[in-house]
Amino acid sequence: MNPLLRAEQAVLGSVLLDPNQLAHLDWLAPDHFDRPVHRALFTALRKLRNDGHPAAAADGPVPLSWVTDSVVEAGRHVRGLTAVYARTLVSACPLPEHAPVYGRMVLEGAIHRTVAEHAIRLHQAARADVLRGEVEGALRSADVLAGVLTDLARRWGIEPRPVAPPAPPATVPTTPTVQADQVAEDERFLLAVLAEQPKGMGEVVGWLRPGDFADRGHGQLYRCLGALHHRGEPIDRITLLWEAQRRGLLADGTLSGEQLTAICDDVGPGSAEWLGERVMRSSITRTAAASARAVRTLSEDEALGPGPLINHALYVLGPLDEVRTRWQLATGDPSPAPKSPAPPDDVPRPAQVQAALARSSPRLPSPPSALSRGAPGSAAVRPRSLGPS
Repeated sequence: MNPLLRAEQAVLGSVLLDPNQLAHLDWLAPDHFDRPVHRALFTALRKLRNDGHPAAAADGPVPLSWVTDSVVEAGRHVRGLTAVYARTLVSACPLPEHAPVYGRMVLEGAIHRTVAEHAIRLHQAARADVLRGEVEGALRSADVLAGVLTDLARRWGIEPRPVAPPAPPATVPTTPTVQADQVAEDERFLLAVLAEQPKGMGEVVGWLRPGDFADRGHGQLYRCLGALHHRGEPIDRITLLWEAQRRGLLADGTLSGEQLTAICDDVGPGSAEWLGERVMRSSITRTAAASARAVRTLSEDEALGPGPLINHALYVLGPLDEVRTRWQLATGDPSPAPKSPAPPDDVPRPAQVQAALARSSPRLPSPPSALSRGAPGSAAVRPRSLGPS
């Protein structure tokens, strides 16, 4: 059976067996549960405790009403919850006093799930921006993802910092087919303008990089133009062809003389800065989509703990931050650096973080209840059996 499902059932079963366990789970939220029925039941258990249910203060046997009232309360918000399933939850809990450890497992699953959901949103925003010819949606979603990662780090009790994964996920930027032809045309036109109007290099060399080109050959040709510009040598189709040959681009098949000639012959009136911004815009959306795929790949690695997941995800967002910085330089309207969100009111305090990180550290057991003593009587809940409902 799914370990996460078993952990969610064990948490709920521990609270049904011993209401006092809720005091050790204040850092766990209903949204951390994957199944709606589990969210509803955990919310109901908390509500009954906060409303002063007799079971929450009982020193003796836990009354059966604690279970039945919880099922009734949760049933007002979700369908399918019955007393039979409550018995299943009780049976799924080996030891009620291990509730904080079970809760930590639920929190781990929630962190993986949350990171995956926001990575998907970033990928969708990037693809939507490609079709609209914009970048704002992707950059905004990236800021949201970074903020979520920072918040999750606080909840887990670690310092958020980018850490390179041992084996970085493949992040090859790709352009949707529907836009690939237009992107290639923009890149060819820009290279033609730069070859014909060398002064245009001064407009783009400060922020446009070879990696911003979707076509590797175009990026290498731009590198040749940059080298000629850097050395202060003349730029024309002959010097460009010679530089490409010196770099081995003709020998290794990256470019052919015919391709370079076709690019140079395709020149027309154009603005290098305007075309460069179009290439940069495409680079941002491709990088955002690649980063989103890498983050999602990390989130789907069940062997990866929450701490490494968060820090590796922050690391793979780095290339997008670098492209964003150059985009702001190109457009001349740098936006303020995204601020880390202030911790919300329900962010766990240090003591709660320790509970979330509970391993097997010894602590005093909860006061024995009828559930562990097996007290007789139809008014008390017995271990492994809820009695007649």
